[in-house]
Amino acid sequence: MPTEEQGRLKNKKENLPVPSNTTSGPVFVVGMWRSGTSLLYTLLNQHPGIALMYEADLPLLRQLFRGNGSKADWLERWEFWNSALTRHRIDRQQVPQSVPDLPSAAEIVWKQYAGDSLYGEKSPNYYDSLQWLSKQFPNARFVVIWRDPADICRSIIRAAQTGSSFFAKRGITHRALIGTRRMKSECEALVKRGVPLHQIQYEEMIKEPERVLSGICSFLQIPFDPQMASLEGADRSAIYEADHHAGVKSKTIGTKEGRKEVLPLAFKNKIDRYVSFWQEEYSGSWPLYPKMPAGERPQPGGVERTRDEIVFRAWRAFDRFTALVYCYAPISILRRYRAAKSKDRSPEVAKESAALPEVLPRS
Repeated sequence: MPTEEQGRLKNKKENLPVPSNTTSGPVFVVGMWRSGTSLLYTLLNQHPGIALMYEADLPLLRQLFRGNGSKADWLERWEFWNSALTRHRIDRQQVPQSVPDLPSAAEIVWKQYAGDSLYGEKSPNYYDSLQWLSKQFPNARFVVIWRDPADICRSIIRAAQTGSSFFAKRGITHRALIGTRRMKSECEALVKRGVPLHQIQYEEMIKEPERVLSGICSFLQIPFDPQMASLEGADRSAIYEADHHAGVKSKTIGTKEGRKEVLPLAFKNKIDRYVSFWQEEYSGSWPLYPKMPAGERPQPGGVERTRDEIVFRAWRAFDRFTALVYCYAPISILRRYRAAKSKDRSPEVAKESAALPEVLPRS
């Protein structure tokens, strides 16, 4: 049964004109975890001509499409991975059991969800795969959101403290810090190749949502809709139920002020060193936030950078291996493993797991 919010969104999309360029290709909204991607997704989908999916993440399971077409159970495995079909109320009877490749499979589902609207998805899990995505989807357009790396890591830690096992896993803040620079390199590669890319700042979006979202509309070549600057009546049914999504499921845009510092001092100093290094590397143009004081500041040495890069690659290799297992291991074994893992969780996390949470494996 559709919610009242979904009903309002459906009525808007049926009654208002649809942009003329909706067949130009998918739109990808990407940023680091906890950088405001969920908020941006929600505001964008307030537009009557935009209908992005929320972390469908089928490209993470690219091994399901190796060789001659898809694996026979690709839909079942995708659903088991993160419940994308259920969360978006996709009619599986309308999706072919056999498709030639990943782009065909993704676009079939995106278009079923979006109808005549702009289609695609938002996912932070693509932050180091932008070039690969642009080659798989040559007509894709990318919207990338940046946020102060320290605030990203603070938000990750707070999410872990509220019961998210995804954000409590080892190495997640390390991935986020070093991954920020990786995403920058990916963006630079897109620009060099002439791939359509629009970049925004989280800090500016929450202060001036109308201006920032109007800029995105200009990039997408569609008219701005004032409803995009508000969370009132937004459809958030595809977003996982979890305490760390309370902000995006509220009625106001913004962050809580005066919160207790949660970053360990040693890691906070590491972030400051990297931000200082990056700002010198880019002559102060990136990262835009935080605004660091002028003068000499500590920076990571070559040994630290090399060590951190090796650790980052190791964690990402583990993430890709996890996705590989979900593509090939017997589903019966995966179900038993997940059930056993759920028994070891706290009551709060077990409750989150039952509500299609962010404890499901992601790369």
